[in-house]
Amino acid sequence: MSQKHFCWYQNYGLILLLACAAGCGRAANGAAKYHEHIGGAADGETSSLRHQFAGEYPIPAVATTGMVADLVALVGGKHVAVTQLMGAGVDPHLYKASTGDMARLNRAAAIFYSGLHLEGKMGDTLARLARKKPTVAVAESISQGRLLAVAADRFDPHVWFDVALWSEALAVVEKTLAEFDPVHADDYRAAAANYRLELAQLDEYCRNELATIPTERRVLVTAHDAFHYFGRAYDLEVKAIQGVSTQSEAGLKEINELVAFIARRGIKAVFVESSVSERNVLALVEGCRARGHQVIVGGELFSDAMGKPGTPEGTYVGMVRHNVDLIVKALK
Repeated sequence: MSQKHFCWYQNYGLILLLACAAGCGRAANGAAKYHEHIGGAADGETSSLRHQFAGEYPIPAVATTGMVADLVALVGGKHVAVTQLMGAGVDPHLYKASTGDMARLNRAAAIFYSGLHLEGKMGDTLARLARKKPTVAVAESISQGRLLAVAADRFDPHVWFDVALWSEALAVVEKTLAEFDPVHADDYRAAAANYRLELAQLDEYCRNELATIPTERRVLVTAHDAFHYFGRAYDLEVKAIQGVSTQSEAGLKEINELVAFIARRGIKAVFVESSVSERNVLALVEGCRARGHQVIVGGELFSDAMGKPGTPEGTYVGMVRHNVDLIVKALK
């Protein structure tokens, strides 16, 4: 080999060595680390089977909504640190990830979101992240036979208002964490089992309390279509001004039709929602008054967002109990 060629190979090898060292440095100091298994999940699959956590505890996880964050925090316990993107009063249908959110998502070792197009404006971002790390849509683990269809290939995303359905979403969080962090798998399974019992008690509470409302008064009128799973599970008729997504604006025709329905049925209370403008609900009240029917605002329900952290409504169980107690008080 000539001296010229030998020097070229020698320099090329040095470049490769430096590149590898730089890459290792970035992995150590940047996003959370994990081992990737060769021959793991198929393309497009967002299972944790492809990865196992290999960083420092607690595992940095990001969840979109409060309901999902609550699930992950309760199952993960001390082993998982959950960052919630959408706070109290935030509408997930309209939410766009900020620059800070993107930094949090990129740093996370695992991402959990509700799915079924609830976080509609984040769809492309979540799909891209799913190719790099465990990114799990908890509601999409529920059997389609138990979901409510709203279009040919679309389902109502508000599954958490049927507590038994939300318990199924708990299972996918448990499975994901146990596979991603097998060292603490027993802890995740034990925490999930305890919370599953709490959800069963909550489901029974909802059923018993709502059953005290007289049959003719079991009509729930809200700002947008977030409560159909709730109505199906606990035997209430549900009407709303806006559709399943708050991206669809209600027209004057829809409001007038709902005013006529409320007056005809003699409904005594309608409800605003914490994450949706109360404007249309107040228009219902005024429209009913113009027809000679008095209807009140029965209170504020939590629908797409939980309450503030540190309050009872800042947990999933507390939020559901708040809604049930408010509905029973206003309609009974």
